[in-house]
Amino acid sequence: MRTFRLELTVPKASIIFKNAGIITMDNDIPNPGIVAVNGDRIAFTGSADEIESFTGRDTKIIDCTGKTLVPGMIDAHCHLYAYMRKLLTLDIGPDKARSIADIRRIIREAANNTPPGQWIQATGYNEFYLAEKRHPARWDIDEATTTHPVLLIHRSLHACVLNSMALSLAKIDIDTEEQPGTMVERDSSTGEPSGLLYEMIPYIREKVMPPLSESDLRIGASLANKTYISNGITSLHDASFTSDLARWKALHNLQREGFFTPGIAMMAGLDNIQSFLDAGFSTGYGDDRLRFIGLKIIPSESTGELYPPQKELDRIVLDYYRRGIPVAMHAVTREMVAAAISAFENARAQLPESRVRLRIEHCSECPPELVKRLQKLKPVIVTQPPFVYYNGDRYLKVIPESAHPWLYRFKTFFDIGLTVAGGSDTPVVPGNPIMGIYAAVTRKTLGGHILSPEERISAGRALYMYTVAAAKASGEDTIKGSITPGKLADMVLLSEDPLKSDPERLKDIKVQMTVIGGKIVWEDM
Repeated sequence: MRTFRLELTVPKASIIFKNAGIITMDNDIPNPGIVAVNGDRIAFTGSADEIESFTGRDTKIIDCTGKTLVPGMIDAHCHLYAYMRKLLTLDIGPDKARSIADIRRIIREAANNTPPGQWIQATGYNEFYLAEKRHPARWDIDEATTTHPVLLIHRSLHACVLNSMALSLAKIDIDTEEQPGTMVERDSSTGEPSGLLYEMIPYIREKVMPPLSESDLRIGASLANKTYISNGITSLHDASFTSDLARWKALHNLQREGFFTPGIAMMAGLDNIQSFLDAGFSTGYGDDRLRFIGLKIIPSESTGELYPPQKELDRIVLDYYRRGIPVAMHAVTREMVAAAISAFENARAQLPESRVRLRIEHCSECPPELVKRLQKLKPVIVTQPPFVYYNGDRYLKVIPESAHPWLYRFKTFFDIGLTVAGGSDTPVVPGNPIMGIYAAVTRKTLGGHILSPEERISAGRALYMYTVAAAKASGEDTIKGSITPGKLADMVLLSEDPLKSDPERLKDIKVQMTVIGGKIVWEDM
């Protein structure tokens, strides 16, 4: 067996993992017997016969008792601040609220314990699972309280509902003009806002509501941290287009103070990216724990038309492509996927020698004619396997059957040679990569139905999405994504081998230990 080692700066390892089935995700290092860690880096992978060479008086030896060691898993698309806020707000997801009456009851109970005038926030409602099969309206929530401003967040993070008091604070009334890319739903007979707003959550949270306090930030970060590390997530890509320099500094402090452990690769939106560039940021700015990785663009179709229009989208992408800034484009419908591809094709045509990274986030609906264009373009696709599980029943019911084969393609993208990374879009759905792997392998929904079985992939490919491919998607594959000497010692110990597990058992695999930068941050042995 070939062995690989990093020259140690001290003679002995700090931690050695033995008696594990080790999946390195590095084709040059199959089936090593041990992994030795020195500080925050992987120092050696190779034969168990060499364990004594790395063992010193202070070396911690971990007997994995036959369990499976894999690289730390990377959530390649999530929304950290939105998740922190969700953990601090009321839960009105399908498990808690099956009707608008349930939502009213939850808000009324909260109002009884909240001083008048303070905001009440609730997150996760899904009209598909509500008995009424519609969004709540301001008048529904006014029945629960008229003395508190109320914000209800839709599960998608692209819509929200305000009660009458909150609408007044936001200065949204019958005469309010909609900003480009947003929509205020109105009563068809009176023109009064119904309370339902599209693409306006950032405005409400950033301009209308008070900011999170330092105490709330620490509590939210701690709660999010526990969820991430207990699910084996050692790094994440924050795809929030609202990220700004203040958020960068806040996250840096939360990591430094120990409230948040996973590494963060941060994007910035169009409104804020120039402030990052003016402050001296460039692609990859930061360190192993907090890194700037480029621009996030979210086109909107809320008004029925693409915003920004294609010509403007082309201009924006080309501008940042020329500056060497990677671009990640949110694209869900086939129209948005086509718009993203067109903007990327234009940039490549203008600058054919450039190899700046281009990402399409979601790529949810991709018919054959777009697959052909993707094969030539070769962007990174960051998709969401757990959507098949958590949202698949809705897709099967509301999306025409003829379009089902186009939804959340996995096998097709692999087969045409794309880098396909996995994310959760948390807080839209739970952020457990194991459920993502299960969904990618089985294509099974929460209700037990199968969505496009021809897009199933192997467990090895699914694990690749959350390790090597996710690291490539952020440009961090030289330090993350595999158990390779010299890379960060980010690893996860699983209860069993996902590559050998029966597909139905995949969802039952447990995270037994999470290691970030050579430190054990989670253990459930």
